[in-house]
Amino acid sequence: MIGQLTGLVGQIEGERCIVDVNGVGYVVSASTRTLATLPQPPSVARVLIETIVREDAIQLFGFATTDERDWFRLLTTVQGVGAKVALAILSANSPGELLLAINAGDKGSLTRAAGVGPRLADRILSELRNKVAKMPGGGGTVSAPGIVSGPSVENDALLALAGLGFRRTEAWPVLSKVLAENENATLDLAIRLSLKDLAR
Repeated sequence: MIGQLTGLVGQIEGERCIVDVNGVGYVVSASTRTLATLPQPPSVARVLIETIVREDAIQLFGFATTDERDWFRLLTTVQGVGAKVALAILSANSPGELLLAINAGDKGSLTRAAGVGPRLADRILSELRNKVAKMPGGGGTVSAPGIVSGPSVENDALLALAGLGFRRTEAWPVLSKVLAENENATLDLAIRLSLKDLAR
């Protein structure tokens, strides 16, 4: 099992690169985010590797950070998310953005990735929302607005802010702070205070 490669970056094309280790060129698939961090060929780079062995192939997937590799492992536990789709999600969202998107129930951030439709995005949100607390930056258990059943000030305010053009991933942290600082805030007050913060 290969866990890391350190060698000359030979070629970067599309969604993969070649890492030359002592004359052996390893083809490594990676997110556009990881590929963008690699030095220009023929510089030396260190790439974290996740090895996937199948009957017909051994595939290497590369990551610039352990956070990205950990998210890749988690995403591929979801039914319907293969390695290629997981890399597409990581190309569209950083680990921090993914954490926010799943906590906020933000389907839009997930569907920006190639191969992720609304149904698969729903599955990712429902299967991972209780697992992200263990992920880098996850902290503790976090409620997931938009997934909680029944009306609430938080859900209604999020819907209102989304209607005003704010993405759930940017609105949710602000709204959570407003609600934490103003216990028993009405819907109107929560929206007004959030808009004041978001407009800065």
